[in-house]
Amino acid sequence: MKAQVEEVLNQVRPALQADGGDVELVDVTDDGVVSVRLTGACGSCPMSTMTLKMGIERTLKENIPGVKEVVQI
Repeated sequence: MKAQVEEVLNQVRPALQADGGDVELVDVTDDGVVSVRLTGACGSCPMSTMTLKMGIERTLKENIPGVKEVVQI
């Protein structure tokens, strides 16, 4: 599943990079919890939680049925 997650993150990355940020995959657990690190402008943005949940998590859940949650490290 880790390769699938990385593939989907590559799809959302251009939008993050356009705003001066990025996302780094840290881990994917067997029970579907994806750990990511937001970097650059995304790491310190007050809207980063919304980006994480409404953007990254939603996209991952839509594309990979096994993903249950995305958490920021």
